[in-house]
Amino acid sequence: MPQQMVHIACVQNAQPLADREDRTALNSAIRHAAALGAQLILLPELHQGPYFCQTEELAPFDDAEPVPGPTTAWLAAIAAELGVVIVGSVFERRAAGLYHNTAVVLDSDGRLAGVYRKMHIPDDPGFYEKFYFTPGDGPPQGPGFATVDTAVGRLGVLVCWDQWFPEAARLMALAGAELLLYPTAIGWDPDDSADEQARQLDAWITVQRSHAVANGLPVAACNRVGFEATPATAGTATGTGIRFWGNSFVCGPQGEMVARAGSDGEEVVAAVLDRGRSEQVRRIWPFLRDRRVDAYGDLLKRWRD
Repeated sequence: MPQQMVHIACVQNAQPLADREDRTALNSAIRHAAALGAQLILLPELHQGPYFCQTEELAPFDDAEPVPGPTTAWLAAIAAELGVVIVGSVFERRAAGLYHNTAVVLDSDGRLAGVYRKMHIPDDPGFYEKFYFTPGDGPPQGPGFATVDTAVGRLGVLVCWDQWFPEAARLMALAGAELLLYPTAIGWDPDDSADEQARQLDAWITVQRSHAVANGLPVAACNRVGFEATPATAGTATGTGIRFWGNSFVCGPQGEMVARAGSDGEEVVAAVLDRGRSEQVRRIWPFLRDRRVDAYGDLLKRWRD
């Protein structure tokens, strides 16, 4: 049975080296997290290389891999060695012409405990993910919003753009998730004003804290950090790109901030969560009890005309 107290760490990392096989920095960060006592280690979205979705190109497809595959094998080995649960991210090649943005969960014995294929796929300037990824349709054992049972409890894993949708968090909660996890790659357009950047970051943190409050669950979001140039302008004086804003954080079931990273550097953000607090919070804020499930049918419509 999972322990009452769960030690969690978010590995906030910058753009890896061009060599996708060089995992030295992430290996070191994972080991550091385990040394801090982490039983559950969350990595950012697409941590194997640069965020390639800034442009629409064919070359990145060559780096897609199966699940299980090289990345899950690497994570499984280190998870088993350290006795920790690791949530990683893979550009998955499911079949010829069928690719997913996939979170993978490796249990503390190295077993591939589950996968989650990103359900909400953005298509915005600098985030052209619809060119690369097919929306998830769920693992073989369940629907798209399926939880994963691990040594540290039942995890609801979602990915980046999913974090803006209350429906996704609620469905994970209804599936018995004890913790919501968001591997993330999000940042600013450096040309945006300081005020606009502040509004975007505040909205990002607020919406995820609201998922914690509305569902009575802890939330952890692990983001990239640092500037990544658009490939076509990399190395030029006027290069464009994304400045990933970091700010990885862990909050409790009332949205209270437990730990938070900065916006400028690589960090391992560690926190301790009490799995029993969700039970206590839900007793005083019984949102699940008071849901009017008989009146929500129109939520299945795109718009109420």
